[in-house]
Amino acid sequence: MTQIVVLSGGMDSATVLGTVMAEHEPRQVVILAFDYNQRHKRELDSAKALARHYRVTYRQVPTGVLGHAGSALTGGSRMVEVPEGHYAEDTMAATVVQGRNLLFASVGCALAEPGDSLWFGVHAGDHPVYRDCRPEFWNRLDDLMDDAYDVSIVTPFLHRSKADIARIGHGLKVPYELTWSCYVGGEEHCGRCGTCVERAEAFHLANVPDPTTYADDVFWREVVGL
Repeated sequence: MTQIVVLSGGMDSATVLGTVMAEHEPRQVVILAFDYNQRHKRELDSAKALARHYRVTYRQVPTGVLGHAGSALTGGSRMVEVPEGHYAEDTMAATVVQGRNLLFASVGCALAEPGDSLWFGVHAGDHPVYRDCRPEFWNRLDDLMDDAYDVSIVTPFLHRSKADIARIGHGLKVPYELTWSCYVGGEEHCGRCGTCVERAEAFHLANVPDPTTYADDVFWREVVGL
């Protein structure tokens, strides 16, 4: 059986990968990354770096069909600015890419064999913004795929916080210095977008070292009230 980890290159999916690697041999694990014309393509470099670190197979799938207008994350919508502030704010709705998780799960299932597992790093902090990160979505999708294809979906952090993830990953020695979260996609984390704020806050709440260099390392503290 193969453990297929859908990896964005961010800290959530990297921690899922670390969790899988603690229980399986590298030959049993495959990383599945997606190029969907995201403006933060820098995350794919991180996904590849994580694959090298853990010495596992890396597969990258182009899914340009998601590059439509309306989301701040896709290349076809450069006029939509990445919102700043806390991740749970209403403005983060601009980062929704409709159908993204469903497409990723479908492609993963198509590449899987009966008995394989698909791993995703969705967590409780995603629920307010993304409907396809909520338990109702994943529980039903898991039932469907298990029934039709004998492929299971595993979401170990579905009910855990980002701080929980940082704490768990620290214990697993996940190389967070290799990960990328920023939606802006520059040379370093901007420190102002929702994912940067959420990332920095998570390390702070978990009381573990944050190896990230932020272009603005003050903004997130103001947003969360520190």
